[in-house]
Amino acid sequence: MTKQFNPSWTLFALAISAFAIGSTEFISVGLMPLLVSNFHINLAQAGLTVSIYAIGIMIGAPVMTLLTGRLNRHRLMMLIMILFIIGNLLAASGPTFGVLLAGRVVAALVHGIFMTVASVIAADVVAPAKRASAIAIMFTGLTVATVTGVPLGTMIGQLGGWRWSFIFISMIGVIGLLADYWLIPRNLPLPSKATVRGIIRVLTNPQLLFALLVTALGYGGTFVVYTYLSPLLEQQMHWSASAVVLILVVYGLMVALGNTLGGRWANARPLIALFKMFSGLLITLLILSVTGYSHWLGLLTVLLMGIFAFMNVPGLQLYVVQLAEQNTPHDITMASALNISAFNVGIALGSGIGGQVTTNLGLGWTPIFGAIMVAVSLVLLLGLIWLARPAKSTDRHCVQN
Repeated sequence: MTKQFNPSWTLFALAISAFAIGSTEFISVGLMPLLVSNFHINLAQAGLTVSIYAIGIMIGAPVMTLLTGRLNRHRLMMLIMILFIIGNLLAASGPTFGVLLAGRVVAALVHGIFMTVASVIAADVVAPAKRASAIAIMFTGLTVATVTGVPLGTMIGQLGGWRWSFIFISMIGVIGLLADYWLIPRNLPLPSKATVRGIIRVLTNPQLLFALLVTALGYGGTFVVYTYLSPLLEQQMHWSASAVVLILVVYGLMVALGNTLGGRWANARPLIALFKMFSGLLITLLILSVTGYSHWLGLLTVLLMGIFAFMNVPGLQLYVVQLAEQNTPHDITMASALNISAFNVGIALGSGIGGQVTTNLGLGWTPIFGAIMVAVSLVLLLGLIWLARPAKSTDRHCVQN
């Protein structure tokens, strides 16, 4: 099956597509001031470009997993990338803010299924002993997008207008589409069929439900602040628009560092590692509520937030898969898809809360409300640690805490 395809090139093609999709998710964070000015809207309304996208992923991940489970993987990737390009071109051409949001929804619906399918393809084209490394290579596209894609798209928007940022992402999507067409094998095996009952089994398992809530609240807490990071840097910390582009690049580097460290630390005992990571994030957000008006101290705190912001992602995904293997072994794919949804429930909730906070209280209050979300996730984590302890003593195959 894979003899005529070089696995390294297949992973490269997936990474290109991941770069395009990763750039799209947060591109509007850097474009927020431009959207406010162009459409004559407030920050809370502009924040919908983040929260609506997150809701689209939240719905799209499990629904598209159900609808496309038996579709040839190569054809499915073609469909995903075509819809992704259409969504971004629609956003770029939108004469009204509503049309822009519609384009965001189209692109978001295929984002979640891409994450699931690309991970499976990456694992299928290499030897079993190299599957984790293959998935990590595919996800480098998302990391690179955070480091370079979003700041580059922001710079393009500042120089030529925000529409060119979405056109730029569409062009990367076309490159990803062509790479996927030529470099992904045509006859990859199909996964186990996902079912609605699988969703019910996952959501009615107490540990899995707690874990999904931790993902939504803990990961989402950052987005109360991150969604409005550009106006926070410009209006409160008094950095110029050109400086914000550079800051976003450095912020992306901090995110990449946090992801790398978080993946390593969560390998052995994900629950304990996650508790430490979220504790660090909580403290950082509380510090930012004090330093948010300071030019340099505020910047340093924002960069520290970048390290903790996405550090929890590998551990959260690993722990949900481990729980599914233990409790609902036939629904591992659906559990993974639902965790992707949970990430985006958090983004939508965090950006929505941030919008209300900026409108009614001001930008300076966003770190406080983000910290509250993270604090609740820490309480839930304590519950998971408590649930895991009795199982650990009676079942040596349980998920390690």
